[in-house]
Amino acid sequence: MVWDDSPSHVCRGGDKRALSFCCPPVKPCPVIYALEDAKLTAQEYIEIKENFAEKSKLGQGEGTCFGSLVWCCKPSKPCPLRDMVMRRIDMSIDEYMDLKKQLSEELVGKHESNTKESVKVLSETFNVSEEEAFEVFQQCDNDLKKAAKLLKMKNLEL
Repeated sequence: MVWDDSPSHVCRGGDKRALSFCCPPVKPCPVIYALEDAKLTAQEYIEIKENFAEKSKLGQGEGTCFGSLVWCCKPSKPCPLRDMVMRRIDMSIDEYMDLKKQLSEELVGKHESNTKESVKVLSETFNVSEEEAFEVFQQCDNDLKKAAKLLKMKNLEL
């Protein structure tokens, strides 16, 4: 698959990157918390997705729940409506996931897709386990500079 570290759906505990697989926020559900985490209002979220739909094949999808593939879920979740549209427009799962990854990057920022690399660099640079590097990275809201400063301070205390 093109997006190897794609998250689970938000409604199944996935992180904010999974907003690319969510419906519009029309009912109380975990999408509200993911939007808070991504520091997006519901309106900003809708606008980003609609703009992305206009410039990509994810804008197609007549017959899907919300009329566009931009609102559709991950291929791991069975959906005959999404799959029918994908067949009709000759879209592969790889193309779909590549577009969903691009959408995720627009929603939450490109730095999110670089989490693994950032954690590895922090771990190697400050001689800590990847688990500890990941925890610090998350505590710093995935800000590499903040995480590096914090780990540097921890090393100075030792």
